[in-house]
Amino acid sequence: MNEPLAERLRPKTLKDYVSQTHLVGENGALTQSIKQGLIPSMIFWGPPGTGKTTLANIIATESGRPFYTLSAINSGVKDVRDVIEKAKQSGGLFTTKNPILFIDEIHRFSKSQQDSLLQAVEKGWITLIGATTENPSFEVISALLSRCQVYILNAFDKNDLETLLRRAIEKDALISKKKIKLKETNALLRLSGGDARKLLNIFELIVNAHDGDITISDDMVLEKVQNNTVRYDKTGEQHYDIISAFIKSIRGSDPNGAVYWLARMIEGGEDLKFIARRLLISASEDIGNANPTALVIANNTFQAVSTIGYPESRIILSQCATYLACSPKSNAAYVAINLAQQKVRETGDLSVPLEIRNAPTKLMKELGYGDNYKYAHNYENNFADQEFLPDEIKNTTFYEPGNNAREKAHREFLKHRWKDKYGY
Repeated sequence: MNEPLAERLRPKTLKDYVSQTHLVGENGALTQSIKQGLIPSMIFWGPPGTGKTTLANIIATESGRPFYTLSAINSGVKDVRDVIEKAKQSGGLFTTKNPILFIDEIHRFSKSQQDSLLQAVEKGWITLIGATTENPSFEVISALLSRCQVYILNAFDKNDLETLLRRAIEKDALISKKKIKLKETNALLRLSGGDARKLLNIFELIVNAHDGDITISDDMVLEKVQNNTVRYDKTGEQHYDIISAFIKSIRGSDPNGAVYWLARMIEGGEDLKFIARRLLISASEDIGNANPTALVIANNTFQAVSTIGYPESRIILSQCATYLACSPKSNAAYVAINLAQQKVRETGDLSVPLEIRNAPTKLMKELGYGDNYKYAHNYENNFADQEFLPDEIKNTTFYEPGNNAREKAHREFLKHRWKDKYGY
C-alpha cells in the first residue's frame, strides 16, 4: 500500500469529517444544503490541509451527484470545456441533479479559463466547487465570484489535530500494527501549523522511522523532522513566520530587516502577489494617514507585480517595502474601525438620525426624513455643526489622530471644527 497516511485517512462521509463545524456542524452553513442536496456553486477558501478537497468529495457523494475534478495547475480552457460537455451529458443521462465540477487551486486559472466556466455555472450545467488558498476577491473574476458562495475553512485547532492522530493510531491498517504512545504532541502540532495533511505526513514519517513500540516525544519529533524539512515551505509554518517577520520589520521601521525577509520569500518561490497584498494591508494598517501616499504606492506595486511578474517584480517589491519601512507610522485608522465595529456589536442597529436620512419619496419627506439637514457647502468653511451619530452614542470618539506631522494637522482641523465635542 503506497498511499500516504493522509490519503488513507481521508474521510468518505460527513459523519467522519473533522473540523469546520461552522460549515458542516449541526447548525453549519452547509449542513442543510448537503442533506437536502441543494448545493450552490461555491468557493472554499482556506489554508492548505484544511479539508477543501475532502469536503467537495463528500458533498458529491452525499448529494448523489456525478463528480468531475480538474487541477488549475495543469488544465487549460480545452480541459474545462471537455469536462463541462461530459457533465452536461452525465447530468442528462444519470441524474436530475447537476454534476459537480471541482477545481483545485482555482486561483491559478487565468481570466480566460475562469470565463470559460461562466455559462456552465449560470445555465446550471454544473455546480462549481473551487478551492483556493488565496483571497478569492483578488484571484477570482467578479463575474464568477458573484455566482458563487464563498465559504472560509479554518486551520485545524489542537483538538481537531489530536483527533486525527488518535484516529490514525486506532484505525489505520498500517499504523495500528504498532504500539504507539503519544507522550507529547506539542512539536507535532506546532510543525503542522494547523495543516492536517502535513500533520499526518510528519506523523507517518516518525512512525516509519522506528521498528516496534514507539513513544513519541517533542524532542524525538524535532530531531527527526529537522533532517527532513525543506528550506522554505511556502504552504507551511515558515510561510507564516517569514511573512510575519517581514511585516513586523516594516512596522518597526527597519528597511534592512524588511528587504532580507523579502529576499527569503523570493528565493523560496513565494507567490509575489501574496507579498504585494500584504504590503497593501501594511500600508493602511501600520502607516495609514501618517503617510497616505504609502497606500497609493502599495496599490501600484500590486498592479505592477500582477502585470510584470518575476524577476523584475522583485525590484518593485523592494522599492515598496523599503518605502513603507521608512514611512512615519500610525495605526489610528485600524484602531478606529476596530472600536467602531465593537460599538456596533454592543449597541446593535441604532436608528439613523432623521435629519441625515435620505428622503426619495413624498411620504418620507412628510415623515421628517432629511428635515434640518445642514448642507456643509452652504456654510462658512464648508462646515456646519451637526450630529452624525445616533443619540445613544453621540460624542463617541473612534478616530484618535496619531503623533505624526500629518495626523497632528488632522487633530488641529478636527479640534477647530468640533471644538471639545470629541475631545480633540
